[in-house]
Amino acid sequence: MEHVIEGILKPTILVVDDTPDNLSLMRELLKGDYQVQLANGGERALKLAALSPHPDLILLDIMMPGIDGYEVCQRLKADPATRNIPVVFLTAKTEVEDEKKGLEIGAVDYITKPISPPIVLARVKIHLALKAQADFLRDKNDFLEVEVNKRTREVVAIQDVTILAMASLAETRDSDTGNHIRRTQFYVKALAQYLSTHPKFSAQLTDSYIQILFKSAPLHDIGKVGIPDRILLKPGRFDAAEFEIMKTHTTLGYEAIEHAEKQLGMHVDFLSTAKEIALSHQEKWDGSGYPQGLAGDAIPVSARLMAVADVYDALISRRVYKEGMPHEKAVAIIIEGRGNHFDPDMVDAFVQLQDQFHAIALRFSDSDEDMAHKKAQLERQTGNA
Repeated sequence: MEHVIEGILKPTILVVDDTPDNLSLMRELLKGDYQVQLANGGERALKLAALSPHPDLILLDIMMPGIDGYEVCQRLKADPATRNIPVVFLTAKTEVEDEKKGLEIGAVDYITKPISPPIVLARVKIHLALKAQADFLRDKNDFLEVEVNKRTREVVAIQDVTILAMASLAETRDSDTGNHIRRTQFYVKALAQYLSTHPKFSAQLTDSYIQILFKSAPLHDIGKVGIPDRILLKPGRFDAAEFEIMKTHTTLGYEAIEHAEKQLGMHVDFLSTAKEIALSHQEKWDGSGYPQGLAGDAIPVSARLMAVADVYDALISRRVYKEGMPHEKAVAIIIEGRGNHFDPDMVDAFVQLQDQFHAIALRFSDSDEDMAHKKAQLERQTGNA
């Protein structure tokens, strides 16, 4: 707390002593250079210190009735509003143990009575200068922390927008709507959160990793950008040759994300997870999936989660050329795939979460307007408008 007197900023010093003569002495000593506040006891001192603006320095006696100086100092240091006010003990207690205790509880200095006025003035000046430097650094650090947090939020927002833009680009090329991205994100998150307490998965499925999964999930089908329209947009079943081409969307997605990561020149957690999901979400628990024919625990956890989410959504989603399957039938198919298509633990979690999956599907369901827009988009792509 600084007061302007005759154009000069004067720091405020709070003097705390139960002896009136000592208070008068300190006021006379300090008033030429400082704004002086006086308190004749611990309770009064705490009230004055708590007022805003706070004093810049406190000169504190120890031996006082009621609350002694040690307790006043401890309470000041325990309060975030006053903990940064420097406290200097000004006391008749001259034992080394007394001084040691005072410094241990947070005082910046310990001056014994009878005082030497020049020494008191010199030490007050030093501690006020140190406080000014500390306040400057603290304010600067607070400013930098705000700026760093702001820039971090901006970077995260740019990442999120870029991911969704890339994922939406893939979605525009097939019969899925953009809601597929949102649904699979939330399915994966729900499964991961449920399994985070499972002994087999708890070490990996931390809160931070689940956030990475949520961010990475939209890129699972990014490789579809590289699949020819004649195959990607085909409403019926693929023949053997077409299916082989369609299967390459996994490796195309992996390679695209890996290329982006190399261009960055640094490791990025969510891109590494996105690569896993893009490459391996079509693998099957029994090893009959693609592109690598991985089986069991060799399939990354992220991809196993996405496999359940992606298949469920494919079953229940409306398409331009067909209606979605009822939720109950989709659940039965997922259960049927336990231990062959899907990780049994993932299916068991899905069964427990099936109502939540259904709620997510309804929350991000495709409206008639969505389907009409998608139909028009596909007709423009195929030239059938």
